[in-house]
Amino acid sequence: MSDRDVLNLIKQADKAISAEDSEALMDFYADDAVLVVQPGQIAKGKPQIGKAFEAIAKQFKNALTVSQGEAPVIEGGDTALVIMETHLHIGDETEPVTRRATYAFRRDPAYGWLCTVDNSYGTDLLDDR
Repeated sequence: MSDRDVLNLIKQADKAISAEDSEALMDFYADDAVLVVQPGQIAKGKPQIGKAFEAIAKQFKNALTVSQGEAPVIEGGDTALVIMETHLHIGDETEPVTRRATYAFRRDPAYGWLCTVDNSYGTDLLDDR
């Protein structure tokens, strides 16, 4: 695997989130993927993930733009772990919200890399324990 393959997929997904293009965004996920919507709330499967992203867009008044910073990719077999700085630009706010996100990918023989776990909160989830 090239780190670029997974990182390019994430960039494409970010563009789809920013453009509110849920159809393109769902191509990024495995059918059995999970999304951490917020601490304590998980969306399972593409239908729930799609609805979650619609709700997220409304929550941010359709003014959310996502970009990425540093992003090491760790591969083991057909699995890749991405630890990434995710920058959330909300409307005209001058400073983005930065999170240390974690993503898990599985290589599918027919579709290539698919996201199976999307956790934009990263290890911050431990803070709520």
